[in-house]
Amino acid sequence: MRLAALPLLLAPLLLSPLAQAAALSVCTEASPEGFDVVQYNSLTTTNASADVLMNRLVDFDTVSGKVVPSLADSWEVSADGLIYVFKLRPEVKFHRTEYFNPSRTLTAEDVKFSFDRMLDPAQPWHKIAQSGFPHAQSMQLPALIKKIDALDPLTIRFTLDHPDSTFLATLSMGFASIYSAQYADQLLKAGTPEKLNSQPIGTGPFIFGRFQKDASIRYKANRDYFAGKPAIDTLVFAITPDANVRLQKLRRNECQIALSPKPLDVQAAAQEPSLKVESTPAFMTAFVAINSQHPPLDKPEVRQAINLAFDKASYLKAVFEDTAQAANGPYPPNTWSYAKDLPGYPKDLTKARALMAKAGLKDGFKTTIWTRPSGSLLNPNPSLGAQLLQADLAELGIQAEIRVIEWGELIRRAKAGEHDLLFMGWAGDNGDPDNFLTPQFSCAAVQSGTNFARYCDQGLDKLINAGKTTTEQGVRTKLYEQAQGQIQQQALWLPLAHPTAYALTRKEIQGYSVSPFGRQDFSKIKR
Repeated sequence: MRLAALPLLLAPLLLSPLAQAAALSVCTEASPEGFDVVQYNSLTTTNASADVLMNRLVDFDTVSGKVVPSLADSWEVSADGLIYVFKLRPEVKFHRTEYFNPSRTLTAEDVKFSFDRMLDPAQPWHKIAQSGFPHAQSMQLPALIKKIDALDPLTIRFTLDHPDSTFLATLSMGFASIYSAQYADQLLKAGTPEKLNSQPIGTGPFIFGRFQKDASIRYKANRDYFAGKPAIDTLVFAITPDANVRLQKLRRNECQIALSPKPLDVQAAAQEPSLKVESTPAFMTAFVAINSQHPPLDKPEVRQAINLAFDKASYLKAVFEDTAQAANGPYPPNTWSYAKDLPGYPKDLTKARALMAKAGLKDGFKTTIWTRPSGSLLNPNPSLGAQLLQADLAELGIQAEIRVIEWGELIRRAKAGEHDLLFMGWAGDNGDPDNFLTPQFSCAAVQSGTNFARYCDQGLDKLINAGKTTTEQGVRTKLYEQAQGQIQQQALWLPLAHPTAYALTRKEIQGYSVSPFGRQDFSKIKR
């Protein structure tokens, strides 16, 4: 009987201004696949792991458009572009938890371990990752990085096999987070390596607490964070798949930030005095990937016909409610090297039917459309979008069955190439246009699973790789324009939209901004 009264006694404390000021609840749309970020490629996982728990050698500053220091406070690059030497910040501490008590600070050995694990098949940890290393593989790092040397405790040297103009920016991506070699050794000796994915350790602004799948993730502030302790003592990800529920929780102050709002919710929040709307043009593209390895989708004429059958204007109006710009290819328009003169595929059923007949499929065929159950920034209304595509394809005689698959399973099975037509999105997260090409259209990315079109062409691969071997932006632009032309001619995607990135917050939240890359920084927030 006394236990029943306990919540009543605690309620005033939970609602006190002091307690509210020290806690932040963020309504997110899905559970992460795990917390060992190198194994996964979804933004949801990056937000829950790399963005709050980890740090990289460098960061990408979206305001200046430049790579800036993080765990490395300086670096030098050799004249031939083959050697990168990084100087680490001294006295950077790893998280101290009930399951790990570090005996030393960050050193070059931690950096070497973090990359050797992904790149060296002889490294004991290399075979342990059940999901492999999709980003490292798709970015072709095993062929690029020739050697990594810890020159002294605070100096790490990367020797490349060939120059790569994207290398420094790549190091700012979530998968390039730095892990504790000491913690990894502890887990390996205990025979529990899987705990790296369920009990993560990093150097970041927050320390992992507890994860309840499809419910919540709890973190606490890292008082020893090298950039200064966050003002928020407790951070909670309240996993809330329904955008309407996220808005209601925000209104009730159960969440102070709501991610991935629907366009109508943005309009509603803008009229409410207790709420704010944060926004920025997103460096992202929503698309339907067409699996070029599944007949008859392996025929360019069929992929082109699908593009020509789709009423993109109606889709944008219904799903994004005119808050997104129509996509004509993989790049957002604010990307340097964006090919603005590509013809595209305006709806034309006559041409589409002619292409189907040319492919020997004038009566159509059966296929599947895969989508997620809950809305996101790149797919605000998955059910409606899939239904619109289904109806447009029916006009060509294509009978498309819609399959709604939970996000984690959707990603896993899509990376294995099981899908036919897949509603997906991609966020470039290092400011370089190659971040859309290598992960999505290279042959290496077919093997790693991030190439959802499952398309491997040696000519396209040469264009993509050539663009990384020079720092001359004009030369890279011409190569990337050619690549975009081939991607469109082959109709590997049905490009959908370039959205505006929105987040809704309570009026009192300060220090939060929306990243064009979809990354999250809660370390500077004040209430």
